[in-house]
Amino acid sequence: MYAVIKTGGKQYRVASGEKIKVEQIAADVGQEIVIDQVLAVGNGAELKVGTPLVSGATVKATVVAHGKHDKVHIFKMRRRKHYQKRQGHRQQFTELQIGDIAA
Repeated sequence: MYAVIKTGGKQYRVASGEKIKVEQIAADVGQEIVIDQVLAVGNGAELKVGTPLVSGATVKATVVAHGKHDKVHIFKMRRRKHYQKRQGHRQQFTELQIGDIAA
């Protein structure tokens, strides 16, 4: 059984037992959270798609860790104008262990 969930402005296809990295969620490590924004639930050949959400469907997940992704380097330059700008960014994430999926 799998589900398509929406969190942090992005959509993820998750199955029970998977670990995923999502945008940072304000929750403690070890805390169980319930994601109720479920867009679709699939079980084999059967697929239930919501309009836009599947009513009554939830996904339980446990917070495993918080962290930062690798640094993304931004470099801007205008040739012959003596302009160079360097910037970096490290996006924060929350790692989730997906539990059971209730449809």
